[in-house]
Amino acid sequence: MRRERHAPRPDWRRIVGEQGMCFGTPARDADGTARPYWDESVHYVFDMDEVLSIEASVEVLHSMCLDAVEHVVLTERYRDFGLPEWSWEHVEKSWRRGDPHLYGRFDLRYDGSRPPVLLEYNADTPTSLLEAAILQWHWKTDVFPADDQWNSLHERLVARWAEIRDRLPGAETHFTWSAADPTGEDNVTLAYIQECAAEAGLATVGLAIEDIGFDEDLSRFVDLEEAPIDSIFKLYPWEWLVDDDFGKRALDSLPQTMWVEPLWKTLLSNKAILAVLWEMHPGHPNLLPAYVDDPHELVDYVRKPKLGREGANITIHADGHEMQTGGVYGEEGFVYQLFDPLPTFDDMRPALGAWIVGDESAGLGIRETSGLVTDDGAAFVPHRIPLPR
Repeated sequence: MRRERHAPRPDWRRIVGEQGMCFGTPARDADGTARPYWDESVHYVFDMDEVLSIEASVEVLHSMCLDAVEHVVLTERYRDFGLPEWSWEHVEKSWRRGDPHLYGRFDLRYDGSRPPVLLEYNADTPTSLLEAAILQWHWKTDVFPADDQWNSLHERLVARWAEIRDRLPGAETHFTWSAADPTGEDNVTLAYIQECAAEAGLATVGLAIEDIGFDEDLSRFVDLEEAPIDSIFKLYPWEWLVDDDFGKRALDSLPQTMWVEPLWKTLLSNKAILAVLWEMHPGHPNLLPAYVDDPHELVDYVRKPKLGREGANITIHADGHEMQTGGVYGEEGFVYQLFDPLPTFDDMRPALGAWIVGDESAGLGIRETSGLVTDDGAAFVPHRIPLPR
């Protein structure tokens, strides 16, 4: 694994814009220096053996995560996850039904010298999908056409939608995002996922989650045409949904209205799963020690809100010092994880986002920053795998 520089394509802004990148909030390094969010002036290079090894680790982690959900459901450990008690029964039923799942992204620490370790699992509403699936593939094809890339995301997303198509009720599947997102990222990501579903043969309808209605007489969710919603893909976190009356109706409507991602994913998108994984697999080479609500024996650790996002409300305690990030999370409780700082390449720290689609490893996206926390100011950079000439 190494970091290399290469001149950006002369018209790269037009190219990525035509490929859907309409959100372009500049990334910022720890010193405040601005850089493009999509930054193709640098990229990472991997050997094929490295990629195959990471890929195998990702599928092991995914299998361990599914076992962890079964453990949580069996032992009814929902309180550790900060979930409201009224939702527990619905989570169990969703898991027992095997409500279909689509995708997720494992955030990993990897430096090329030892196995990748899991930092967290974005299992419900992962971001940077368009960049990983489309933008960096076209970059590689244009700039390094003879090389390969760890990237079968598009093909696997289409295939996965084809697999779950007949398990979704109704003739149409609705796709929803929040109109409150000012960047447009959710809208673009949603449109891409909807396009994959349409390619797989689903009849799709897009609408903002704020436009979903509820028919009291039918006790059903309805769209703007007053048509009942039978299945719906969302880019809206379950932990936000279950926090109001809308969420109670969503859970009560299961499985008449089927939601993707499924409700049981709320366990995997919660950082408490890190502590469950360590409890079930202590010493595993792909895991870091982690505990719920207490650091236990850890001296250097990262305190993460169970439901935190984009590096918000992180506290790093190391070498007797503390650094914190701001935000609005933490009332739900915290997870304490061993502090294992990201490696540095040219003074930058890459976090590997390894994607899973269905139950198979599907690709890699990389975000980097000069700081210790990968937050919403991190830049996305592509990668390639040189092939024998």
